[in-house]
Amino acid sequence: MKRFSAKNLHQIFCYHSSSSSSSSSSSSSSFVQAPRWRSSKNNPSFKTVASFLFLIFLFLLLAFFVRHGWITPPIYWPPEGEGVRNKRSNAAGSTNNTCPAHFRWIQEDLRPWRRRGITRGMVERARRTAHFRLVILEGRVYVEKYRGSIQTRDVFTMWGILQLARWYPKKLPDVELMFDCDDRPVVRSNDFWNAMSGPPPLLRYCSDESSLDIVFPDWSFWGWGEINIKPWRMVLEDIKEGNKRIKWKDRVPLAYWKGNPHVDPSRRDLLKCNLTREQNWDTLLYVQDWDKEAKEGYKQSNLEDQCTHRYKIYIEGWAWSVSEKYIMACDSMTLYMKPRFYDFFIRGMIPLQHFWPINDQSKCSSLKFAVQWGNNNTIQAEAIGEEGSKYLQENLKMELVYDYMYHLLNEYSKLLKFRPTVPPGAVELTPETMTGAVEGLHKKFLEDSLEKSPSEREPCDLPPYDRTVLDELREKKLNALNQVQTWEKEYWENQSKANNN
Repeated sequence: MKRFSAKNLHQIFCYHSSSSSSSSSSSSSSFVQAPRWRSSKNNPSFKTVASFLFLIFLFLLLAFFVRHGWITPPIYWPPEGEGVRNKRSNAAGSTNNTCPAHFRWIQEDLRPWRRRGITRGMVERARRTAHFRLVILEGRVYVEKYRGSIQTRDVFTMWGILQLARWYPKKLPDVELMFDCDDRPVVRSNDFWNAMSGPPPLLRYCSDESSLDIVFPDWSFWGWGEINIKPWRMVLEDIKEGNKRIKWKDRVPLAYWKGNPHVDPSRRDLLKCNLTREQNWDTLLYVQDWDKEAKEGYKQSNLEDQCTHRYKIYIEGWAWSVSEKYIMACDSMTLYMKPRFYDFFIRGMIPLQHFWPINDQSKCSSLKFAVQWGNNNTIQAEAIGEEGSKYLQENLKMELVYDYMYHLLNEYSKLLKFRPTVPPGAVELTPETMTGAVEGLHKKFLEDSLEKSPSEREPCDLPPYDRTVLDELREKKLNALNQVQTWEKEYWENQSKANNN
């Protein structure tokens, strides 16, 4: 579109004297005369009026589009020079492999803000349930804390972000965000499907299909002091060694679960499937008493000592469960109870390839069939267990956990329409102040998970956003679920016929 200057407007609205004298011409060059409307004897032409009205129409149309969010103002991006630090170009010639499958969901999680971007007002509305505000400026991490979290979730989450800054120094984008450390998502998509203001961007550990909360790695990757779970890098190596103690074919051919049944009715319902004198569902289910474990020094809760059964059950608690990654790393075929929630990595895993899906509406019979199928198809069952464990060993090692965090923050930063600033009540996080504020196992796990030197490699390459690929993944998962349901139905129909004969 042609840009109109002050001179153009002057030509439209003002007289032009072609017969002015050289003296007046000389004097007019020293100042700009006030605009003078044309006299009624010399009205503007139809073309001139039409052009002016067309400009007004375009201005009103643009304002209408911006008002309804169909066109957005330019998104904030750091000044020249910072961009090199904040955005690694794909043309940089990285020799790393493409990021794992679950990284594809980063841009899908941020899709609600792709059109309008993220405004400061949106971020402020997320404060209602947030435990802290996180600000990263020039690679330094600041936190404004609003309320205490369950146990030390907030401390270890902040610590994890600080370790990311140490892992990728001078590469993190400038961001400002809110973080909620509670279990269940709170940003309901139905509340914002036609909202003019847009949903509040809120990070947390899990979400579900009816929510817009943005998933982020949970605190336990850097340790869980309250129940003596070491940082993930150490646990992963321990479980890898534990897997070698008993070969899969020599493990107990039953389904194993140990946990707290009091956090959710679904878990209490699971206990009905336990082995009794009257009924055998091919399961061994145990109640975990953490108070008793603490008094006895956690002797019965070492994760590497629990890879002794061919099948291990995963079931959610009040929301998604931290136990998921520890169960799936055991080489046992994971019997994955139909979930409501998802964390950041499970969406990259496929039923019948990485785990066996269990119907949560008929837990006992579904578990029984899974064990029977596995014991009659040992090669396939062992392969499913190994593939699930392999996915975690290769795609959930700490280097790639940091990569996920990096890419999520980087993509988030591209949507910001404001410049992040450190609020007056914020404090800068440093390893010294954080380790000095805790003691016991908490202090030990912080020190054990300290990143002592930067990464020697660049982050993995984020796959381009492609919803068709995500739709194909969804269809593949659905087909696998339907296949298992068909097998299960046929199995129990045959059992019923055999019992009636």
